[in-house]
Amino acid sequence: MFRTHTNGELTLQNLDQIVTLSGWVQTIRDKGFMIWIDLRDRYGITQLVLDQERSSAELIEEAKKLGREFVIQVEGKVIERVSKNPNIPTGEIEILVENLTILNESQLPPFTIEDETDGGEELRMKYRYLDIRRNPVKDKLIFRHKMAQKVRNYLSDQNFIEVETPVLIKSTPEGARDFVVPSRMNPGQFYALPQSPQTFKQLLMIGGMDRYFQIVKCFRDEDLRADRQPEFTQIDCEMAFVEQEDVLEIFEGMTATLLKDITGNDFGKFPRMTFADAMKKYGNDKPDIRFGMEFVEVNELVKGKDFKIFDDAELVVGINVEGCADYTRKQIDELIDWVKRPQIGASGMVWIKFQNDGVVTSSVNKFYSEEDLQRVAAAFNAKAGDLIFLMSGNENKVRTQLSALRMELGNRLGLRNPKEFAPLWVIDFPLLEWDEETGRYHAMHHPFTSPKPEDLELIHTEPGKVRANAYDLVLNGNEIGGGSVRIFDKDLQSRMFDLLGFTKEEAEAQFGFLMNAFKYGAPPHAGLAFGFDRLVAILDGNEVIRDYIAFPKNNSGRDVMIDAPSPIADLQLEELALKVDIKE
Repeated sequence: MFRTHTNGELTLQNLDQIVTLSGWVQTIRDKGFMIWIDLRDRYGITQLVLDQERSSAELIEEAKKLGREFVIQVEGKVIERVSKNPNIPTGEIEILVENLTILNESQLPPFTIEDETDGGEELRMKYRYLDIRRNPVKDKLIFRHKMAQKVRNYLSDQNFIEVETPVLIKSTPEGARDFVVPSRMNPGQFYALPQSPQTFKQLLMIGGMDRYFQIVKCFRDEDLRADRQPEFTQIDCEMAFVEQEDVLEIFEGMTATLLKDITGNDFGKFPRMTFADAMKKYGNDKPDIRFGMEFVEVNELVKGKDFKIFDDAELVVGINVEGCADYTRKQIDELIDWVKRPQIGASGMVWIKFQNDGVVTSSVNKFYSEEDLQRVAAAFNAKAGDLIFLMSGNENKVRTQLSALRMELGNRLGLRNPKEFAPLWVIDFPLLEWDEETGRYHAMHHPFTSPKPEDLELIHTEPGKVRANAYDLVLNGNEIGGGSVRIFDKDLQSRMFDLLGFTKEEAEAQFGFLMNAFKYGAPPHAGLAFGFDRLVAILDGNEVIRDYIAFPKNNSGRDVMIDAPSPIADLQLEELALKVDIKE
């Protein structure tokens, strides 16, 4: 056998045992009369020792051939270590090597395979299989595995059945762009890779499966960010004969179970906030409620003072940054430059300081008296030592801009502790969004989301006012899951397609199979999907999902390790009816 033990398990209880270990050479320390080797595998590190008194000359010569990342097998005796290392589980013992076999040699790696490496991100992605040997990456993949196991166990205990749905499906026009796959046997026709198993899980409910889940790969051809990948994993779920409250209870329970496993704490009932309140208080629909800085609207207090920027604005709104009145002009100017960046797009920002001596001053003293500023400070419940930032402009834009500033300040002030968790349900989203460019409505979630029962009549008269029976689960300012109660009535679904601009023929071509299924007794049903990569990252105290994916893509959607995407041969293109002759 290649090993009797792993490199993370031997202790003083194993003294004098003859053991066989295998792994990779982490480091070699050759003092001439004595050689120490750190042997590494997934489970840890064990120190090996050879010396002139107890080891043969041939064995020492063989050990001198070793280099970093050589794969070796050793047999030896467990002895007590003289210079102990309390930082590792095997730190009290070492192995006196009696036999050594080189299983495979290794070139010198392009970067140091240690926790603190000298390799840049792009280099490590190119040699991802080497990066996985490092503890920070290995541990993240193990953490991901453990979370997946807990999810499966929880849902199985709640009578959910894991069902695989197809990967080669039909392209649909809603949502992000599809990745498409040409069909050789059906020239000129294409499959799409699923952005989610949405319609299939609804069909499973019609099929009587009652409670379905799947930890499933999904694909979206969209611009990438640190928390996005072209292929990602969802915890996809659906339930029949349920209302919104049933879904929230099940998945609040699942999330609380995962959080308790991480923190040891019970989280009680998760707070809930309507979409309207989230936008009004925080400027976005996934607020981080670990810290305050709620928005305060001050139109009535600041308009009519001949300050044109405020007078012409649709909305003047601000936040109170507690205890920051000692910010220097340089610090404030740097923040003003930050919000003026193209990514934020603000034209500027006004500041008001409630100084420790009780005097209130601002960057607009020319237009506002101290009494005016005192009234503004009172609206924010500001106290001595606080700093207020005000922004103005178009209502929707200024909320988004101020929200970005709030999050940036939360980061700078250390208010977003990654080891602190604040879950939140956001509910009552608008069902539809009006798109000025296309001149039609778009579904805020997807076309299968049901209106709230009390708003159902409005769908025929004022569809823009209809609220969706939809819900998002937010954790630390990130949406980790979202879902809705589904439409299960054929006529209502048809009306929804009409509002979204589908002709009868388009709706039949795209979703006729689902509409037809509704004719055969569709039960009330609802569901939810978690972004598993993002959930795992946040639970582990991070927001970048890439490190929790074994073989991720870079920001251009490329796998630099295998060099994909890449061209394919002309013969393949011809077989797929994709080859086009370009005449000069």
